[in-house]
Amino acid sequence: MAFQLSPGVEIKEFDLTSVIPAIATTPAGYVGMFQWGPADLKVLITTEKQLKEVFGTPTSDAGMARSWYVASNFLSYGGSLQVVRVLGTDKNSTDNGTGVAIKNRSSYESLGATFTFKFAAKYPGLLGNGLKVVVVDGDSATNADAEWTSYTDAYGIPDTSSFASNLGASNDEIHVFVIDASGNWSGTPGTVLETFLRVSKGKNAKNADGSTNYWKNVINNKSNYIWVGNSETASALFASWSGAGTQSWDTDITTSSNFKRLVNVQDYVLQGGTLDTASRDATISAAFSSQFGNTEEVDVSLLIAGDISAAEANKVVSVAENRKDCIAFVSPVASTIGSYTSSVDIFTAIKAYKTTVGSSSYGVMDGNAKYQYDRFNDRFLYVPLCGDIAGCCVRTDNTKEPWYSPAGYDRGRINNIVKLAWNPSKDYRDSLYNISVNPVVTFQGSGAILFGDKTLQTKASAFDRINVRRLFNVLEKTIATAAKFQLFEFNDAFTRAQFRQLVEPFLREVQGKRGVTSYAVVCDETNNPASVIDQNQFVADIFVAPARSINFIRLNFVATPTGVTFAEFGG
Repeated sequence: MAFQLSPGVEIKEFDLTSVIPAIATTPAGYVGMFQWGPADLKVLITTEKQLKEVFGTPTSDAGMARSWYVASNFLSYGGSLQVVRVLGTDKNSTDNGTGVAIKNRSSYESLGATFTFKFAAKYPGLLGNGLKVVVVDGDSATNADAEWTSYTDAYGIPDTSSFASNLGASNDEIHVFVIDASGNWSGTPGTVLETFLRVSKGKNAKNADGSTNYWKNVINNKSNYIWVGNSETASALFASWSGAGTQSWDTDITTSSNFKRLVNVQDYVLQGGTLDTASRDATISAAFSSQFGNTEEVDVSLLIAGDISAAEANKVVSVAENRKDCIAFVSPVASTIGSYTSSVDIFTAIKAYKTTVGSSSYGVMDGNAKYQYDRFNDRFLYVPLCGDIAGCCVRTDNTKEPWYSPAGYDRGRINNIVKLAWNPSKDYRDSLYNISVNPVVTFQGSGAILFGDKTLQTKASAFDRINVRRLFNVLEKTIATAAKFQLFEFNDAFTRAQFRQLVEPFLREVQGKRGVTSYAVVCDETNNPASVIDQNQFVADIFVAPARSINFIRLNFVATPTGVTFAEFGG
């Protein structure tokens, strides 16, 4: 209450313990082509193992394999990656063999009652072909042949669930198996991939913990391999009935429910899935904009463009520039760089790529490609380095701070490499640096090294360096996150002092960690005069002098005559 109207004691709490919040500096965003997994949807991936589980392994198509390895290479440095799969004309396999396009769960739900299939593979691609779905209930299990008798021997015969029994209903349980009939997944045809045991035919069926036990919901929520399609009318799903039971499947369980039973085990082999391997650079750049363009919806600090054309890579850089809180990493097309044998041709191609991408402090470009072994297809191929260069930033964050340079012998080492597409000489390294492209070089005894830390900005300024750009990204994002708590407060001396007391210790900490050499925070009546206050604005001027990375070292060795003491030279 504002004022007390009668005697009493009023207690209020004032929280003056606000601090600058820590922010994640190395979450990355990536859009690519994969043979499996949800599409048009961000999926957080933290390991190569998880990448394989969600999006499959590299295919024999070189373009799709490069897309996979860019993501895998980044993850090898310890970062986390928001991965988006883009599609072409890819289709999910179905039991009727015609195929259907289902990108993700939203896409599945949007189909509504228009399903033309009974079962479909979870995601588009060839991997769904050969999946088998088997449905068994009490009667069909009894009549099953030797193959399915072995399964019912192992898992028991479905009968009546406790939920149905408590209502006086009967015969609602089924078993559903997902089988690797082709061996695509396990390497052994006939392997059971998933089991859904004693799930219910009744829509309202519940487990003891209150979760749904309705078979369709359980499978759609938990299966990694299939969707259930048109099952709302039982005859649409199953071919034969025992004649026993009166109630159709996929209806609520009531006190009189006695569900229809199958004569035979029902099994369906899925076919008709397709995988479009055509490159789709424009689709990829558009997905970067739609999936990562909104700073309020997704937090990323690094965008990895992948193996795309210069014109589309420029659009990815534009996403970073519009966000103003992340950096886009681009590479020349690996297959092009890898196809040349002449340094002149390679440099000419890199220069043309850079010219098209343009100038921006929110972009970083390397000037090479890595030759690495594709263990899934027993071959070697050239892969863009953009995932590795972003990975060097992750290594830098893990071992130092974001405002350190990711280049050099310590933090710029490239993982998982057989060789580089070319090893630029000093003259070519100079030429690359002059056009704001970072050389990657092999030095004897040291391996492949990122040997430059420029952004794509061609104008000479502090922001033409990766460490300075990332320093300001961290400062701006962190302080802006703290500043939002000043919204709707009074613009008075107290609020301004509180803001300074919040920001100055943070900048002092950054200075102590060698991010800035000096700083100043001005937030008082000089930049918040009455005219600013009357417009409901709040102004703070933050001045920082960024620390600079060493790019050039000069060592002067001087021969001196005998008898000269080094103290004379300050030594």
